[in-house]
Amino acid sequence: MSGRHEKEKGVNVQVLLRCRPFSEEELRNNAPQVVTCNDYQREVAVSQSIAGKHIDRVFTFDKVFGPSAQQKDLYEQAVIPIVNEVLEGFNCTIFAYGQTGTGKTYTMEGECKRSKSGPNGELPPEAGVIPRAVQQIFDTLESQNAEYSVKVTFLELYNEEITDLLAPEEISRSALDDKQKKQLPLMEDGKGGVLVRGLEEEIVTSASEIFTLLERGSAKRRTAETLLNKQSSRSHSLFSITIHIKEATPEGEELIKCGKLNLVDLAGSENISRSGAREGRAREAGEINKSLLTLGRVINALVEHLGHIPYRDSKLTRLLRDSLGGRTKTCIIATVSPAVHCLEETLSTLDYAHRAKNIKNKPEVNQKMMKSTLIKDLYGEIERLKAECYAAREKNGVYIPKERYYQEESERKAMADQIEQMGVLLENHQKQFEELQEKYDSQVRQCSDLSSKLDATQKNLNHTSRLLASTEEELKRVQYALKERDFIISEQRKAENALTHQACVLRSDLEKSLQDNASLFYKIDREDKLNASNRSVVNSFQAELAQQISSLCNTVATSMSQQNEHLQCIETLCHSFLDTHQKAVLDLKKKVMASKALYISHIEAVQNVVRLHKSSSNASLEEISSLTSSNVQSIEEFLDGEAVEANSIFDELQGTLSTQQGELALFARDLRQRFHVSMEKTRGISEFTHGFLHNLLEESRKLENHATIAEETQMKSIAEFQKAYEEQSKSDAEKLIADMTNLVSKHIRRQKELVDARLVDLRETAIGNKVSLDGHVSSMEGITTEAKRKWEEFSMEAENDAKDSAVFAAAKHCRMELLLQQCVSTAETASKHWKRTHDSVNEMGGTHVSAMLSLVKNASDSNQQHDSEVCSARDAVEEDVGKSSENMLHHLDGVSDQERGCISEVLGTVKAHADTLKILDEDHSGQAASIEQKALNTFQQRYMDYEPTGNTPTRSEPEIPSKGSIESLRAMPMEALLDEFRENHSYDSFEVKETRLPHLPRSPLTQIN
Repeated sequence: MSGRHEKEKGVNVQVLLRCRPFSEEELRNNAPQVVTCNDYQREVAVSQSIAGKHIDRVFTFDKVFGPSAQQKDLYEQAVIPIVNEVLEGFNCTIFAYGQTGTGKTYTMEGECKRSKSGPNGELPPEAGVIPRAVQQIFDTLESQNAEYSVKVTFLELYNEEITDLLAPEEISRSALDDKQKKQLPLMEDGKGGVLVRGLEEEIVTSASEIFTLLERGSAKRRTAETLLNKQSSRSHSLFSITIHIKEATPEGEELIKCGKLNLVDLAGSENISRSGAREGRAREAGEINKSLLTLGRVINALVEHLGHIPYRDSKLTRLLRDSLGGRTKTCIIATVSPAVHCLEETLSTLDYAHRAKNIKNKPEVNQKMMKSTLIKDLYGEIERLKAECYAAREKNGVYIPKERYYQEESERKAMADQIEQMGVLLENHQKQFEELQEKYDSQVRQCSDLSSKLDATQKNLNHTSRLLASTEEELKRVQYALKERDFIISEQRKAENALTHQACVLRSDLEKSLQDNASLFYKIDREDKLNASNRSVVNSFQAELAQQISSLCNTVATSMSQQNEHLQCIETLCHSFLDTHQKAVLDLKKKVMASKALYISHIEAVQNVVRLHKSSSNASLEEISSLTSSNVQSIEEFLDGEAVEANSIFDELQGTLSTQQGELALFARDLRQRFHVSMEKTRGISEFTHGFLHNLLEESRKLENHATIAEETQMKSIAEFQKAYEEQSKSDAEKLIADMTNLVSKHIRRQKELVDARLVDLRETAIGNKVSLDGHVSSMEGITTEAKRKWEEFSMEAENDAKDSAVFAAAKHCRMELLLQQCVSTAETASKHWKRTHDSVNEMGGTHVSAMLSLVKNASDSNQQHDSEVCSARDAVEEDVGKSSENMLHHLDGVSDQERGCISEVLGTVKAHADTLKILDEDHSGQAASIEQKALNTFQQRYMDYEPTGNTPTRSEPEIPSKGSIESLRAMPMEALLDEFRENHSYDSFEVKETRLPHLPRSPLTQIN
């Protein structure tokens, strides 16, 4: 029941308000702003001045968008729900209403060109309601994966003539040439709505196609430049989108859901005098204002619930009939300008929009049609259109089918009969009107008589009322004046009491201040007397202190002279120590250089021995090689000479000789390899000898560098010690002068520690040098021992190689004899010839073996001789190194003894200096104690401190009233008090209290006053 009641009650039209920002021209002219938008409270305030008074009118709407609002904000907050309802099957309308130049076309269309779209096809930020609604519709339909069809129409209403903006280019071009073009008729659809016959319906499948149609239609729309807008729309436009969506019921039946969205961009109302319209533009402006005025009357009639709604007075209101008070959900976007020169039109727009909020529509969901029913209706429509086309093509009748003509004729006859009946009724009503007019005239005459009597009575009553009112006004004025006087007297009495109290407080504060001043002056006198006595005590103490300090300074000067003498003595000792140390270093350098020369001579001798051994070994190897080659050549010559005689024997002994030849080749190769191994070992011992000598040179260089570094380190440590001692003595002397009592013992202890530290460093440096030299000597001994061991190993290896060579040669000799015996046993027929050959070969082999043995023996003897020479050279080097090391050690012991003597002398000098400082410390401590005792006696016994009596007043901050607080206690002037009283008790709100007069016995008609 409640849902049905709400449905019958209806839904209010949604009204939005949008205020555009200032234009560039308005900003240049500094136009005042008269419109203020409050988006959160959904209010619009308009400021205006009437008769010198500033008045603000406030209007409330469903939503308010200020100058800073973006297209996206308006669409998301207001239009998205409407588009969703269209997709649910409702008919919805959105139209913009307002003055020209306030942004209606920008709000509805905006910038919808594809060239201005984003990289992914998204709309630009300036896109208006129409392109955004189209985008949302197709996005929603695509996401639902439903079958659908979308049709659009775009018409223009210009000077009460309807034009199709989507007509083909050929038709529109011919229509522009033809001034007498046929208008599109506006007809009733029989369901309470209207339709435009002949309007093109474009079927679209994507948003881009709608954008193309929208651009094409907008380009055909009539616009012109006025003083108020550079591109002013001179016509109304209606862009309709019809959506059919197929749905399936649970039973499997297919239904068609239909929704329609009407997007209307109205032409703006304008004042011809301000817009500058002339001739044709003035006629256009008149037609626009006429249609908008009719729209206003329709809104007023719907709001006031009048019986007759003037829809048919304009084609615009006929097109919007279903949107205003019908079955459509409607949203009105009212646009205004914030500038003051548009104030009149702004107020008119706000009034109409505010009244339109009260219009109630009764939206209904479009009935879902079955698919078969829709197809049947479409077939019927197609047949009707075919019949009309056939009649028009054949020119049969009036270009319509005969059935349609007969139907219209019957309708016309029925309307004529209805007109005749209405004429008869009109005559009857006229007669009744005349009778009622006569009765009305008689009643008017009676009313005029009664009115004259009533006027006379009314005059008397008015005169009496005026007398009473004047008396009451006089009484009220007197009582009000009496109240004013009582208020002034009470305020002045309050001020007088406050001033009296303040004066008493100030008098008590003044008496207390005088007493405090007297106490302070007494305290100052006592302090002056005490300061004078203390000043005399301080002067006498200063004189005595100066005398004692002068004697102390003399003592310190004497001590300084003694310290200087001790320091000079230490300086001479240090110089003598440096000279001695420098001489010792020079002697050490000379001995190191002599050791270096001796090492170099021994190294050269060893190198000569190695070269001699190398040359002798090479000569022996060359002799062996030449002897071997000559032996082979002689054997080959002998065999060639005997080849002619022993061809038959050679064939039989070919196998044996080839075996012998292989054995000889193997023997020669093994012998050559053994000689190469011997040469490699000889070369290795030579390289080891070179490395040994190089290590000796490196050790000598390291020893020389270490001696140099030790000398530099000792010189640097002595210089640092001297510098540190001088700086420490100077700083300690200055500190001793400043504070003699506390730092004498510290000075003695610090100097003793410094000297001990430096002496310990010198001892450690000398010990380190000795350890380093011992290390170098031990490293040289190790290198010599390693060289001796290597040479013994080399000698043993050479002897073993010689023995192995002799054994190998003997084994090979036996092998050859065995082969020859086999040859003799095999060749008995040539024994004599082979004996001769065998003897000759044995003779040549024996000579060869003896020669080889002699060469090997010579090489062994040469190696033994070289070994003995290297051992003698090694013994000489060891002896020289031992002598050099002993000399260096003796020299270092002498240097150490000299350093100990110098250090003992320095210690004696330091001890004498310490005794002197001890005496100075005793003298200084005695004098300092006497000065301290004197100061203690002076400042504890004679110096007097101030003793408080307790009578001095404590510090307090008096509360002195400021000039402003005193002025605030003063009573205000009479005029101010009167203004305050009148402000709190206005004359208009003052009520006269009834004064009850005492009941006194009086005679009738006697005067009261």
